[in-house]
Amino acid sequence: MKKIIEKSLENALSYIEYRGLVSNLLAEGKATGPNQSEDLTNYSLLNDKRMKRLDKTIKISEETIAEMQEINEPQTWLVIAEGWCGDAAQNLPVINKIAEKNDLITLKLALRDENEDLMNLFLTNGGKSIPKLIALDKNNNVINTWGPRPSEATKMVADYKAEHGVIDAQFKQDLQVWYNKNKGQSLQEDFIKLFKKSLA
Repeated sequence: MKKIIEKSLENALSYIEYRGLVSNLLAEGKATGPNQSEDLTNYSLLNDKRMKRLDKTIKISEETIAEMQEINEPQTWLVIAEGWCGDAAQNLPVINKIAEKNDLITLKLALRDENEDLMNLFLTNGGKSIPKLIALDKNNNVINTWGPRPSEATKMVADYKAEHGVIDAQFKQDLQVWYNKNKGQSLQEDFIKLFKKSLA
C-alpha cells in the first residue's frame, strides 16, 4: 500500500497546478482523464466555473480553523479527483481552504484514472467514488480517509437510492442545489470530527 501511495505522491499536483491543468485542458476542449466526450467536457466547464466561484466565496468557520491548528505534526492530504466530477468541484475548494489554515498540512491531488492502483485501495462500497481524501502522516502512513461526499450529502444519496433505485439527473441537480446552500458547512463538520478522533 505504502509503495502505491508514494508513487502517486510523486506525480501528484498542488491545488493551483490542478486548477491550471483543468483550465488548460478546457482551453483545448478536453476534460481530465483518458475518456473524452462532449458531456465530460461540459461537466468540466461547469465545474471550473463552480470552483472559481467557491475559491472566492467559501468561508472557513472559526471552529474549523481552531481544530486544524491543533494538528502539530506534518500531514499530507492526498485527494483523488477528476475535473469532470461535480462532487470534487464542490468539495476541493473547501478542502484547500481548510488545508491553508495550517502550514503543516500539504494538499496534493491525484487524478483518479491515472492512479488506478491508488483508487483501488480506497473504494467506497466497491466503487471508484471521488473525491477521496487520504490523510497521511509524515511517514506516509494513512491516518484517516474521507469522501466522496460530506456525511449529510451521503445520507441524501443513500435515501434517494433506497427510494428510487438509481441516482438520476433530477437528484444530481438537487444535490448541487444542496451544495450551494450548504456552503461547505457539512464538510467542515466532518473534518472536525475526523481530525478530533486522530488527535485524541
